[in-house]
Amino acid sequence: RAWWVAALLSWGIALFEYLIQVPANRIGYTALTLPQLKILQEVISLSVFAPFALFYMGQPLKLDYLWACLCLLGAVYFIFRS
Repeated sequence: RAWWVAALLSWGIALFEYLIQVPANRIGYTALTLPQLKILQEVISLSVFAPFALFYMGQPLKLDYLWACLCLLGAVYFIFRS
């Protein structure tokens, strides 16, 4: 019983995210470029996932996370600069 509840719940969350993300991208595409939208999506996703992995799932904090964060900040800089 538990697997199909988890499957329905995860598909429900994915549907909710999709319903929000697609209209937002259509609106956002009028002000931002496609690469800017993609980098913005990655920043938001990792900003939510990293605390989830660290605090809820109990993953150890590693120095690699700092390097990955710096790479992502670099991507934001290069994509959004004029």
